[in-house]
Amino acid sequence: MNSIWTVVGFTIKNKIKGKAFLITTLILAIILCIGANLPYLLTQLDKGEKITNVGYIKAVGGDQAAGTITGDSLKAYYENQEKASIKMVPFQDKGDIAANEKQLQEAIESKDIKGFLDFEVVSGSMLPKMTYKSKSVMEFSIAASLQGALQKILQDDILKNVGLTAEQQNLLNTPIKIETAQISTGNSGGTATGKSPEEQAVNMGLIYVILFFLFFAIMISGQLIATEITAEKSSRVMEILITSVSPLKSMFGKIFGMFVVVVCQVSVYAIIIFINASLPHNRETLNSLDIDLSLIDPLVLIYAILFFLTGFFLFATLYAAVGSIVSRTEDLGQATMPMMIISLAGFYIAVFSLSNPDSMLVKISSFIPLFSPFVMMLRVGLTDVALWEILLSFGLLLLAIYFSVYVSAKIYRTGVLMYGKRPSWKEIRKAMKAYKI
Repeated sequence: MNSIWTVVGFTIKNKIKGKAFLITTLILAIILCIGANLPYLLTQLDKGEKITNVGYIKAVGGDQAAGTITGDSLKAYYENQEKASIKMVPFQDKGDIAANEKQLQEAIESKDIKGFLDFEVVSGSMLPKMTYKSKSVMEFSIAASLQGALQKILQDDILKNVGLTAEQQNLLNTPIKIETAQISTGNSGGTATGKSPEEQAVNMGLIYVILFFLFFAIMISGQLIATEITAEKSSRVMEILITSVSPLKSMFGKIFGMFVVVVCQVSVYAIIIFINASLPHNRETLNSLDIDLSLIDPLVLIYAILFFLTGFFLFATLYAAVGSIVSRTEDLGQATMPMMIISLAGFYIAVFSLSNPDSMLVKISSFIPLFSPFVMMLRVGLTDVALWEILLSFGLLLLAIYFSVYVSAKIYRTGVLMYGKRPSWKEIRKAMKAYKI
C-alpha cells in the first residue's frame, strides 16, 4: 500500500513543479479574471449608450405622401422610446432621386448617419417598399429594429381606424404570461408537487456548471495521465519504476495523483472566480439576477459528486491504458482521439438537451456508462427521475468501471514494457493472456 502513496506523491510533485503546468494554470487564471470582469471593462470603455443615426428624405406630399408618413412616424416612434437605439434624421427633399441619394451618401461619408432608408411607393399598400442602405452588409440588428417599429406603427394605425380607444389598444398589446412548474408523477399522495420555476432555473445553472466541470476535469486529467505515462516510457523511467512497484499499483497511483492535481487546479480556478464575483461591480450584477443558492436541492449535489467520481475514474483508467501502449508523445494525440470524441459526445448530448431533458436520446444515453455521468446528471437535475433508473444507471457505471479496471490493468501491464511502434490489438491481446492481475 505504501508504494501506491509513493507513486501518488511522485506524480503530484512531478506535475505541480512542471513549468508547462504552472504556465497553463497561470494563463487560464488570467483568462478567467479577464472574462469575469469583461462586461464591466466594456461598460467603462463605452461612452454612454450607442445610438445609430438613420437618415431619410422628408417628403413634401404629392406622390411621396406615404413616405412622409412612414419616415416621420418612425422618427416620432423612436423619440417616444426611453432608451432608443436608433435616431431618425430627416433630410430635405431636393426634388430629384439622384440628388437625394447623393445627399444621403455624403451624410454617411461625413459620419452624420450610419445608413438611410429608401422609400418607394407601392400602389394598393399602406406601407411603401423600404430598403435600408449602409456601407456594412451585416446590419441585421438595425434592420430588425426598423422592421419591428414599422410593424408596431402599422398595428396602432389599424387599431385606431377601427375605433379602439387607447385603453383597449393597451389591453390588446398586453403580453400573456404563463408560469411553468415541474410535477412529480411518482407522488403516491396524489398531490402533484415538484420544482418551482426558481428552483428549475437554479438547478439548470448548477447542472450547466457541473457538466463543464466534469468535462474539463476528464479532458485535463485524461491527457495528463496519458502524457505522464508516455513520457515515462519514452525516457525509460518506467523500466525502473516497474521493478519496485507493481503495474496495478503504478496505474492507480498515477490516477489518484492526477485526480489530486486536477482538483487542486480546479480549486484555484474556483477561488479566482469567487474573488472576482465578490468585487463590487460584479456583486451588484449578481444581486440584480436574484440568484438564491438555498434553492439548490442537496440530493442533486450528492448525485453530482457520485457521478463525477465514477465518471472521472472510468475515463481515467481508459486514458491510462491508452497512454501505456504509446511510446512517443508525438503519437499520443492520435491514440487518445477516440476517448476525446466519446467524452465530447456525452457532453454535447447533455448540453444540447438542456431544453429537452426528456427526449428518447437522453433517456437511452443515461444508461450508457460512457455517457451516463453527463446525461444522467442532466435528468436528475431537471426532470423527475425514478429512483430505480438512477440506481440502474449507477450500477451499470460501476460495472463498466470494474470491467475497464480489469482490462486497463492488463493493457497497462503489457503496454508499459512495449517499445517501438504502437502494438496492434492482436499483439496486446496475446501479451495480456500471459499476465495475470
